Amino acid sequence: MLNKTHLDGAGLLSWATRAAELLTLRCAEINALNVFPVPDADTGSNMAHTMEAAVAEVAKQGLSEQDGVASIAGALAAGSVRGARGNSGVVLSQMLCGVAQAAAGGDLDGAAVVDALNFALDMVLKAIKEPVDGTVVTVMRATVVSINALDETAIESVVAEALQAARAALMLTPSQLPALREAGVVDAGGQGFVVLLEALADVVFDNLTRPTGTTAPNVPKPLTTTARSNELEVMFFFTGDRLDELEERLGGMGDSLVVARTVPQLGLGEATPSAQVHIHSNQAGAVIELAYGMGAVSDLRLEVLPLTPGATAKRRLVLAIAPAGPIADLYEEAGAEVVVPGDSDVVSDIIAAVRKAEAEEVILLPNGMLAYGELVNAELASHAVAASMNILPTARLVSGIAALAVHDPAQPLAADTYAMAEAAGSTRTALLQRTPRAMITQAGRADAGDIIASSGVEILYVSHDLQAALETTVLRLLQSGGELVTLLVTAEAAREISAQELRYAIGIDSAVEVTVYPAEGIEHLIEIGVE
Repeated sequence: MLNKTHLDGAGLLSWATRAAELLTLRCAEINALNVFPVPDADTGSNMAHTMEAAVAEVAKQGLSEQDGVASIAGALAAGSVRGARGNSGVVLSQMLCGVAQAAAGGDLDGAAVVDALNFALDMVLKAIKEPVDGTVVTVMRATVVSINALDETAIESVVAEALQAARAALMLTPSQLPALREAGVVDAGGQGFVVLLEALADVVFDNLTRPTGTTAPNVPKPLTTTARSNELEVMFFFTGDRLDELEERLGGMGDSLVVARTVPQLGLGEATPSAQVHIHSNQAGAVIELAYGMGAVSDLRLEVLPLTPGATAKRRLVLAIAPAGPIADLYEEAGAEVVVPGDSDVVSDIIAAVRKAEAEEVILLPNGMLAYGELVNAELASHAVAASMNILPTARLVSGIAALAVHDPAQPLAADTYAMAEAAGSTRTALLQRTPRAMITQAGRADAGDIIASSGVEILYVSHDLQAALETTVLRLLQSGGELVTLLVTAEAAREISAQELRYAIGIDSAVEVTVYPAEGIEHLIEIGVE
């Protein structure tokens, strides 16, 4: 506990436990203050969860009150970084990293508490890409300035001054941030920081039995929003040597970017750079793809962000590149507008469709029929079409059908495109086509007229019989699991196969569903999708 002049390991653990308790008890109050950067009413919940994760890590590591303050502080920091939730949770984790840095040399006396708050502010400023006045950063900065000016460093004096300065700075936040002023509230993250200092004061002044009810001023009615935002909150833990590059590239893909690095020298990470990453983005799929392409990603979490009150949903258009006929009809029935590839310029047709629909958001399903998809956005811009184009990775028509199956126009664009891209990407596909000439393939010799089953560039199977090729290919695709088999079948192929025999081959008691759609205008006999 407090040993007259400093906090030992037991005292630090008592503070962390008390802080978790107070944040949990005052969670609803802090949530109700949460109007910036988005009114998602979860700052209190995120800080409480993060602090609980920090305390849980102490027990997980087998530590107790008898262990040194450096070990306790290191476990709290490590647990908070791994368990951080939301923007506020990531900021809290950096505060605890600052405490760990100050505690590395031994027990926490008054001077070490000053160092801890200075380290914490420095780490938070490094983690937040674009700090905003009127937030927790402002409250922390005012607190640090005040304790740095103290003539004495007795722990009681430092803690009392820090709490007084933080409370005063918190009351000023509405004058610094218009969103707070309009809502008539103080900053939610700043209020959470004050709660942390209140918990510290309880331990230092041995006041653990004081009432724990709400004491903060200006608690508004919780904001309610029925509309949804186009942004997702994306959080993940990243490990890799390209962390700096990832942070730089993420800077242009959203806002509220926080990259909270672990601290290897304190036992909070490995030699390879690692960090908890938080961002609000309407390009969630691109953010995730970028992160996975640069290093190891774990603990990925997504959350839909609400709209700012008064905002309205944007007009959204789903465009699919598909051949005319039954497939085009199928796509249109599912809610997409079809652009048929032909003699005309497909990109020009896309631009015309976007203009006609007056769409502000566009989801494009290229379905393997648009070789230059990367040019579409450039062309839209050059034609002064103000629309956000999202091109999904639908390499086949069956991939596009899978994507459309989960399309939800009521969802934010980021959530909708992410779900559709995930459905398309998880669909395993294959083509059955007749070879015009004899050839040697990976799967053996194929004579002219034989059926070749292929998936991407790989030849899976060669057969003289279309039904046998279909059954063998479907069963192979199902080896990795699946609940739905989708077949696009030309009229020629329909005369040679039996869907009922395929169902028997799969297993009459199997839960796998087989759906067959007639198809014309495709270059192969059958297109197969398994999801």
